[in-house]
Amino acid sequence: MVIRIVKLNFQEDKIDQFLSYFDEIKQHVNSFENCHGMQLLQDTTQRNIVFTYSLWENEAALEKYRTSELFGSVWPTIKPWFALKTEAWTLNSYFNGFENK
Repeated sequence: MVIRIVKLNFQEDKIDQFLSYFDEIKQHVNSFENCHGMQLLQDTTQRNIVFTYSLWENEAALEKYRTSELFGSVWPTIKPWFALKTEAWTLNSYFNGFENK
């Protein structure tokens, strides 16, 4: 299992447009083959900064999504709304204290 975290910094006047669009596509991404769930997290003080947190079966599954028709339609739609270049990390879990709660 791999974790994908992506930081998206939107133009302040585009964040509401992004959130509305996200509500339209979130279930498509969340139910993509070998995606084990996704969250959208929003900064508490700078609401134009959001993070996606998703769990994937493996890096091949993530890459399949990144080269999919779905991603190919989502990314060009939201990219013009960015204020800064996105940052992304693909991670392995070293410790997960949430599992035992």
